[in-house]
Amino acid sequence: MCTTIIISNTLRLYLTCIRNTLDAAMCLQNFPCQEVERHNKPEVELKTSSELLLNPVLICRNEAEKCLIETSINSLRISLKVKQADELENILTKKFLRFLSMRAEAFQVLRRKPVQGYDISFLVTNYHCEEMQKHKLIDFIVQFMEASIFPNPIKLHDIDKEISELKMSVNTRGRLVATEFLKQFM
Repeated sequence: MCTTIIISNTLRLYLTCIRNTLDAAMCLQNFPCQEVERHNKPEVELKTSSELLLNPVLICRNEAEKCLIETSINSLRISLKVKQADELENILTKKFLRFLSMRAEAFQVLRRKPVQGYDISFLVTNYHCEEMQKHKLIDFIVQFMEASIFPNPIKLHDIDKEISELKMSVNTRGRLVATEFLKQFM
């Protein structure tokens, strides 16, 4: 029980830090492209003008879990590295997050391709901030990251829980296959 409280507190601190950083960084405004007239491209993606970019913020829970928040005048990119303890979790995480990325339009702020070195990325532009409520966007991103420790009836995707369930399913199927295979030698 004591370790659950410690894990819960470290996760709570990690998520609170991300929530507060996103709250401070999500002050985006409409800013047209300086190179092409009548275009409004996310500066955090293009990086055409260094004066429009802020310093990126890296928040790490441990070496395996981290969050990179990059901000510009009209856009914000959040990149997440999900914990992967072994090779099976690595494969399952890639498959699960690829499944989500294939449905990026349904999430609106999810990028199809994550930033290199990260598992999943979100791109929030000034248009998203104008159309949606700021605190709801932040809640969506933080809920996406939450582990199964916190009771929350409106969880969207509990990545850690899903990966653990998939891993148990693969292990169970592997055990059954091995049992059936070894029966022929008995």
